[in-house]
Amino acid sequence: MRRILLTISAAALFSTPVAAGETIDPAREYPRCMALARDNPVQGWELALAWTSLGGGDPARHCAAVALIGQGKYEEAATRLESLAQESRAEPEIRAGMLAQAGQAWLMAGQVSRADAVQTAALALVPDDVELRIDRAVTLAEAGRHAEALVDLDAALAIDPGRADALSLRASAHRQTGNLAAALADAEAALKSDFSHAEAWLEYGLAKYLSGDAPAAREAWQRVLAMAPDGELAQLAQRNIEMLDISAP
Repeated sequence: MRRILLTISAAALFSTPVAAGETIDPAREYPRCMALARDNPVQGWELALAWTSLGGGDPARHCAAVALIGQGKYEEAATRLESLAQESRAEPEIRAGMLAQAGQAWLMAGQVSRADAVQTAALALVPDDVELRIDRAVTLAEAGRHAEALVDLDAALAIDPGRADALSLRASAHRQTGNLAAALADAEAALKSDFSHAEAWLEYGLAKYLSGDAPAAREAWQRVLAMAPDGELAQLAQRNIEMLDISAP
């Protein structure tokens, strides 16, 4: 997931007046609160609540939602982010960013249809946002709607052709729809853009394996293990290598 814990521009959020007698400088408090929400979500939540009670407005509410994500309370965070986006008087780009974060939180909560709906609403505000296109493609792929994911990835890559992450995701979508030639081409393009992109190496290996080139697939998956020895990618690569070992004559 990208961008869930990123800070939205503080100046764009400061549309709500602070309470009378307020002594907190919001331009300083917002990045401090967001950093604490990322590093220590419980303390970040407490700071956000205190700031909200002092009239912190949208920045304080946003910080509270991010702290909830850090605590794994994805549904509550997503609901708060949706409400904030609907009630905020910020520019469309800022509200779209809140909806994007809500969509990612819904996806982390396993609510794929909610994530899709929120990301679609965000794209209605900023239809040419590359990150949002990629985010919704991830959601659509999670739902098994790979042909629709291709539409978003095509749009993202038309704007930013060198995005290795988008190319890797499109390679996966092509593979899932049975277009191995396109999957291999996108994986190769992703590696040309970023030779150290582990997801692209995983997809390159899958495309090679499905095309009948087991040695190239093994080499690609071994690269994944070398680049990203821990986590889900490593597990997938190791499982694929073991599958090759079992099927070897």
